[in-house]
Amino acid sequence: MRRGFQSIHHRLFFLFLFCMSGILIIISLLFYSRTTEQFQTKISDLSRKNVSQTVDLFDLLLKGYDSLSKTIGNNFDLVRLLTESPQEPALDYINTRSVTNMIGAIFYSREDLIGIHVIMDKGKIYNYGNYMNVVDPEYRRADWYRDVRQSSGKMVWLGVFPHSLIDQNEKRTVFAFGRQIYDLNEHKPIGIVLYEANPQAILSALNNLKLSEHSEVYLVSDKGRFVSSTASAEALPSLQDIPLPDDSQEMTVDQKNGRLAVASKLPFADWLVVSLTPYKDLNVELVQMQRYIILIGTILVLVSAFIASIVSKRISMPLIRLIRQMKQVEQGNFKGIVNVTSYREINILVGSFNHMVNRIEELIERVKISSVSEKNAELHALQSQVNPHFLYNTLDMIYWMMDEKGNDKLGEVVLSLSHMFRYSSQWEEGAEVTLREEFGQIHHYLTIILVRLEGRLEVELKTDERYMDIRIPKMTLQPIIENAVKHGLEPLLNRPGMLTISTVADSRELAIRIEDNGVGIEEEKLRRLRESLYGLCTAGGRRSGGGAPDAAHGPAGPGAGGG
Repeated sequence: MRRGFQSIHHRLFFLFLFCMSGILIIISLLFYSRTTEQFQTKISDLSRKNVSQTVDLFDLLLKGYDSLSKTIGNNFDLVRLLTESPQEPALDYINTRSVTNMIGAIFYSREDLIGIHVIMDKGKIYNYGNYMNVVDPEYRRADWYRDVRQSSGKMVWLGVFPHSLIDQNEKRTVFAFGRQIYDLNEHKPIGIVLYEANPQAILSALNNLKLSEHSEVYLVSDKGRFVSSTASAEALPSLQDIPLPDDSQEMTVDQKNGRLAVASKLPFADWLVVSLTPYKDLNVELVQMQRYIILIGTILVLVSAFIASIVSKRISMPLIRLIRQMKQVEQGNFKGIVNVTSYREINILVGSFNHMVNRIEELIERVKISSVSEKNAELHALQSQVNPHFLYNTLDMIYWMMDEKGNDKLGEVVLSLSHMFRYSSQWEEGAEVTLREEFGQIHHYLTIILVRLEGRLEVELKTDERYMDIRIPKMTLQPIIENAVKHGLEPLLNRPGMLTISTVADSRELAIRIEDNGVGIEEEKLRRLRESLYGLCTAGGRRSGGGAPDAAHGPAGPGAGGG
């Protein structure tokens, strides 16, 4: 399994798969995060607008009820009749009927009224609504009565109740509100009026605030009492965890504890509208989108794996076929040809391999043919040795062939080698040449050396043109330079080599100095070499034709010849 994972096919497959899947996952997470943020922001804005519209609806509704409540307190005739206390029963009956008729006119002015109850301080009660009404004898002890009595003429919004506050026979749900009635002449309270209306408009407005099936909406009084709600009495929440608007705020939005809470003031009443929506309802679309992203992501990952498999195979299969053919070549089979159609680089690689195999096969055939005539070649080689001119003429021919093919560098090496053979073949005992000719020979030799060392050697030639016609023994400098290169400069590994050839003249002689910055030489060995050289020169021994002894060399170790 480990060897299989190390193959280029598996590595490319997992590389493409991880890259494409990683990009896909990152984009999906960023998209989901951004969408969630935008969704929550839109939900908050929608809740604000919804609450704002409902508050405006409440404001309009309550203003209508407030205007309705003033039709009794501002009716001079009705207030006058309510303040009169006639002693005669007939007159009292007429007054009662007149008051009842006036209240009835107000009652029928709106379709949503359930009952109007005028309660005088002296104990007399006028009711209009349910013909079979039964007044609660304990109404004066009720909280609603006390709140209206203490209102100083302001409208008191009592809220939604499951039944009438004063009529024991009225079992319908009512929305109750009331205010004091004042004597318009003496400006003192004479009683209260209690209105009971159908709460459907209030409840519809509350239901309009529900953002989901499990949302709950509450009307809360300034004293913290729940005036009305869409939830049951047992499920009323605690207002301590809900941030409510203060004097500087009209609305608050809070997203904590797994729910969205929106609270807003009613401008016409000292009430608050509070809407609570659990996140699980708000996130239904997000959950669906999450499932959709997971489904699409899974499909895209599978598609990515399929694409990665195709791409990795398209790259690896030509290489695998090439490796198989290489193993056949290792076993000596040069007949196979790899035919693939892949990417440009792989096609070039396969084409180069096929060309190489063909060339190897051709070379093998040539070796077989040449082995048959090997003895003839040896004979021709002996004949070429007899006639050295044949050798450098052949080298000249090779040079021109390479020149025609544009291989200038190798042609220059062959040409230099040809000149060296031509120079050395013209050998006579005690032959002398000019310094110019000797430097020409050295130039051809160093051309070959510079190519062989591949840029690891630099050569500096310092001479004066006036000394170039001085004659010296032939092949004097090459052995010394050869020893300097071989023993001093070739072993250099960490720095480039430098070979300097210069001429220094005084009144008696011309000194040719050969210096290098090679690896150096031991002092004892240098001493023996110098003694050997001086001894040979004293004895008149001949070494230039057959190769000179190792020249002195080192970081600045010179070898010298004189002429």
